[in-house]
Amino acid sequence: MPTLVAPVMGTTVSIDVRDVSVAPGALEAAVAVLQALEARFTTYRETSEIRRLERGELALEDAHPDVREVLDACAVLRAESDGAFDANRGGRLDPSGYVKGWAAERAADVLRAAGARDFSLNLGGDVVCAGEPEPGRPWRVGVRDPHDAGRVVLVLGVRDGAVATSGLYERGAHVTDARSGAVPTHWRSVTVLARDLATADALATAALAMGEPGPAWAAARLGCEVAAVDADGRLFTSPGLEAARVA
Repeated sequence: MPTLVAPVMGTTVSIDVRDVSVAPGALEAAVAVLQALEARFTTYRETSEIRRLERGELALEDAHPDVREVLDACAVLRAESDGAFDANRGGRLDPSGYVKGWAAERAADVLRAAGARDFSLNLGGDVVCAGEPEPGRPWRVGVRDPHDAGRVVLVLGVRDGAVATSGLYERGAHVTDARSGAVPTHWRSVTVLARDLATADALATAALAMGEPGPAWAAARLGCEVAAVDADGRLFTSPGLEAARVA
């Protein structure tokens, strides 16, 4: 059964396909999609479309349709989070809080088009799951304890869904409330289980930025369940998430 691990988007993608009849080169094609999207959206390359838009060298109407799609989605998320999530702050354009999950779903679409029905795609800890790794068993996705890198706070069993976590434990204060510029302190991490990783990743980031009401706000979205760990290490879970927990 094909597997592949590759560096991309400043992290690592790990693909595990359990179908034996997937078209040759499908995993490499999925990684190539991630690499192309990284080149388009990264804030670390002066030549990316995001940086060129930021500097006024590229008009939005002339940008790639992917860029317009992502920025439109970010604008919707900004409105729905009452401004806590904002891809355009202080003259900087940074949609990375949405792009990673969205890009992972685009890569997963490549696998689906190649005939994959049972696979997982893990991009920097955020996971797209399809089907089952073996009959009768879901994919197992561990959620790290933000206070202790050596343990998990829960394990989720996932079929045809996605899990994303936003936390302050790896890259420090990289998430802020765009309304105040302050680093959120109520929650140490927020995890969202959703139908797709674009939604899960965006809601996890926005919920963490929103502070105390964030997890309940995310859990109110259709098809979404939430787990969150507060500054004291206490775990909050939405009722539907408990149904996905495995021992």
